[in-house]
Amino acid sequence: MNLHPPAHRVDPRAADLSSHDFMRLIEAFGLTGAWRWDFVSGRQVWSSGLYRLLGLREGEPASYERLLDLVHPADRDVLEDAAQIVQAGVLSSHTVRLIRPDGTARTVVSRGEVFFSPAGRPVAATGVLLDVTDRERLAEMHRLEQQRLASLARDAQVFIHTEPSLPLTEYEPDFLALVGLRREEVRADWLSPIVPEERPRWRDELPRLAALGQPFSIAPTLRLAEGGAAPFRMTLVPLRDGTPDPVCWTAVIAPLAAEAPARERPQRQAEPAVRVERAIEGRHLRAARGLLDWTLNDLARESGLSLSTVRRLEEESEGPSSRSRPHVLAALRKAGIVFTLVEGGAVALARAE
Repeated sequence: MNLHPPAHRVDPRAADLSSHDFMRLIEAFGLTGAWRWDFVSGRQVWSSGLYRLLGLREGEPASYERLLDLVHPADRDVLEDAAQIVQAGVLSSHTVRLIRPDGTARTVVSRGEVFFSPAGRPVAATGVLLDVTDRERLAEMHRLEQQRLASLARDAQVFIHTEPSLPLTEYEPDFLALVGLRREEVRADWLSPIVPEERPRWRDELPRLAALGQPFSIAPTLRLAEGGAAPFRMTLVPLRDGTPDPVCWTAVIAPLAAEAPARERPQRQAEPAVRVERAIEGRHLRAARGLLDWTLNDLARESGLSLSTVRRLEEESEGPSSRSRPHVLAALRKAGIVFTLVEGGAVALARAE
């Protein structure tokens, strides 16, 4: 007895997929659609996927003008008009927003091509629209998140940072600017942001707490780029994906002084060190470099910055909020330069003996 049924024979040609079949399979995802415009006959054709993408009923008249009508008014001038395509043969790639008849908005990437006759005259065009709404939303969310983190760091000295494991070594530029260290220095010694006298304590304490795999807080005193030090609270939280071991750690770093309710803190002027920092200008940097008999190259080397960055700081083209500025000030202070705020708000500088 033959237990195996006879093999079903298929004509190999029947398994071939036409370009139409490929398009149908791709458009089944609901994220793309295509159009074609024959300039000679004037006939325009839209694929089923394009009707779905535009939110139109299949069979409605297809026209480039109708497509333009669905583009967000603020983006409409970006796309070529019909005359540019038919007469000049211009059809570029764009990312635009669509407002569908039901009021929903989608972001699409438009790609197109114009075909020419042997004489060089435009005779037809075809195009594809790809829905990238989710991608654009993720990009916008990422941009807003980066703005939020930058505002927290700039206005409140609060830093939120995530790494795969502890101890932390890959801090964001805002935090590195606060402590006046380069990334390479922190990678070489994760304790370098902490004042030297506390490093033995946290060298033992942090690994012990991390090994428990539970949220914990520490309050180390951090060195500051402008000189001095300040206590900060580091709250570290393990993140898991269903496994016992953390997949990463998120740290929230904030000044301890910021934990007191605002109504309990008396209003006062900025600390002297902060006021001195704000008052230092490019001319003071040049004068300090002169006291040390340093060239621009010397200052660039000692601060770990590029020559062009140091030059821009001295010319004040980067502004007082530049992230590179604390590195230059730290290098000058390390070499013995002392900046002092005198009567009238002027900055005096001297070289310590």
